[in-house]
Parts: sequence; structure tokens; C-alpha cells
Amino acid sequence: MPRTKKSASTEAKPAASEAVQARKGKIEEEVYLQISGQEWNISDCRERAAAAYIAEGHKEAGIKKLVVYLKPDEGKAYYVVNDSDNGSIAL
Repeated sequence: MPRTKKSASTEAKPAASEAVQARKGKIEEEVYLQISGQEWNISDCRERAAAAYIAEGHKEAGIKKLVVYLKPDEGKAYYVVNDSDNGSIAL
């Protein structure tokens, strides 16, 4: 059976998300939340939440999933680690 040559337009191209993931290690990211004249660095909040969890006696290697919820109206960030452990930090 003869093989047909693929045209350039039909060849698989990497998805945009794959391109972003390939560059991700090279991009410096900063995300801020600004509300009511105040500003918080989201990365800083994430790092401080992880540090608070570790300060409770947990190991950093044990963090598989970290979710942070910012509540500026309460002045707190709440975190959930591995879908089970939770806590909060002051913003």
C-alpha cells in the first residue's frame, strides 16, 4: 500500500498549552491581588501557606496538592493541603 505524504497543514502541531508548559521553567511569574487600596503577592501567599503547614510539623515532601483561598475582607488566606489538612495565615 503506498504511503501518502502529509502536507504541512495536516501535520500535528503542539497545542498552545504544551508550548506554555515548555517555556514555563523560563518565565518569571508574579500575580498580585489588588483590592481596597491593598495589594498581595499571590506567590508569596502560597509560599507562606506552605511554610505555615510545615511549621505545624509536617514535611514539605508530603505536600502533593496545595490550594489557597484569599479572603481579603477577613484579612486571611485559608489553605488546604492534600484535600484534607487545612489552616490559615494572615494576609
